[in-house]
Amino acid sequence: MLELQAKDSRGYFMLPQAPEDAGYYVYGTPDQGGGQYAHPVMMTLLLFIEREWQAIDCRKFGVGNISLPGGGKFKPHDSHKDGLQVDIRPLRKDGACVPVSYFQAWYDRDATERLISLFQTHPAVINVYFNDLSIPGVLPLKNHDNHFHVALRADTT
Repeated sequence: MLELQAKDSRGYFMLPQAPEDAGYYVYGTPDQGGGQYAHPVMMTLLLFIEREWQAIDCRKFGVGNISLPGGGKFKPHDSHKDGLQVDIRPLRKDGACVPVSYFQAWYDRDATERLISLFQTHPAVINVYFNDLSIPGVLPLKNHDNHFHVALRADTT
């Protein structure tokens, strides 16, 4: 049988890596989606945010680490084991699909705040960690200057 999208032992699918006209791009380690296996709630959220984002901005946002196939320890993370956490890059003023830290000139604070706000409005989102504390509702976390971390709950009822 032809497998269209990689799936792990938990039944979690890998985030599509290069969908045509997507509102996101992928990055992270291991590359080629090896660290982007998402719980169904996370996959639904990312695809929802991607469509909402395309309606308000033409730039793509970067999706990084989610979880390894089958879960388990994902160095250097203490989290990213269950497919319910994702790293997202902040937006850049030039729209480039490369890293930027919140204190650098190319960082687009307003666009990043809009993107984070989209995540925060979803009922599955527990916390958003990012060190730009001028953005409402984010919490600081060591090593989160160049990406924000979104944590979800699996049960949204």
